[in-house]
Amino acid sequence: MSGSAGHHGADAVSSDSDRSPEVRVDPLTGLRVLVAGGRATRPGGLPSFDAPPPIDADTDPFAEGNETDTPSEVWADRPGGGAPNTPGWRVRSVPNLYPALTQSFDGSGGEPSDPLAVSQGMPRLLDASAPAYGEHEVIVNSPRQIQSLSELSADELELALAGWAARIAHHAANPAVAYPHLCVNEGKAAGASLPHSHAQLYVLPFVPAAVARERERMRSYFEQTQGRSLMEDLLADEARAGERIVAIDDNAALLAPYAAGTPYRLWVLPRGREEQFELSEHRGATMLHTAFTALRAALGATPPLNMWVRTAPRDSEGFGWRIEIAPRIGQPAGMELGTGVNINAVPPEAVAAILRDALGA
Repeated sequence: MSGSAGHHGADAVSSDSDRSPEVRVDPLTGLRVLVAGGRATRPGGLPSFDAPPPIDADTDPFAEGNETDTPSEVWADRPGGGAPNTPGWRVRSVPNLYPALTQSFDGSGGEPSDPLAVSQGMPRLLDASAPAYGEHEVIVNSPRQIQSLSELSADELELALAGWAARIAHHAANPAVAYPHLCVNEGKAAGASLPHSHAQLYVLPFVPAAVARERERMRSYFEQTQGRSLMEDLLADEARAGERIVAIDDNAALLAPYAAGTPYRLWVLPRGREEQFELSEHRGATMLHTAFTALRAALGATPPLNMWVRTAPRDSEGFGWRIEIAPRIGQPAGMELGTGVNINAVPPEAVAAILRDALGA
């Protein structure tokens, strides 16, 4: 099946093309984004994409029954019990066969220092390296041969998210771990090397700069407002504005963020004050299912996408978790790569309207 911006989005994108381009500031990062709706109507402004071919059951290492084709599992949700590395699981985690982090946390590792952070003398500019301490897991989201989380029911998504939370919590309990980053890549355009839907968990001894930036801004807001939550207040403002909210239930909301850097970027976030995804009772499975349903209905097929969980890193105060969905609609070009300033050709207000229409809301 082939898809594009589709009939659901044509009117909304067209109406937003009349808006003058805007510079918006992301409240979580302070970074600027150019929102330029008129660029979506240029030739080749929004791509089309095809549904991928079926998975070959014989060569799928993540399929139930092929457990011996992966490294030995480190964790599995097995409601009926049973031995490791056998069928009967609902979600399963194994070490990555090609890890980006290969040294265990044994207390002997160190972090490379910033070469310019020396107090005196000439910096050693090319000596900032250290072993890549950490762990790298693959979490198989379902024993069924699915290529996208969009193929799961809301109940199946809840099982997958519970598995993610269990593995994040397991590693976060280690004081040597600074940040566990969980992400999903779906489709070759999004960097997936195997088609069977899975998440990757990078267990890091440092807090990545993008996460640290959000941590400091959320802590600053917490202190400036005498204990308020930036994420909670941001959702309250979005709910009052209404134009970027796609759907909402008792536990979570789905919205197109105000300063989205790419087309069809979406957030799932809790309605209450919750810092850590892994400790959340609900984790937003229903809203995540709604997001996938809306994207498929609006675009004609589920697009290639990247998705990640942003949870509180170590030493946080006033943080708020979210799940971020970034469909691969468009490619970064010279402006984005050269300056770090994204150009979004589909304003988030148009995205929310398109997705509400696709849901019949």
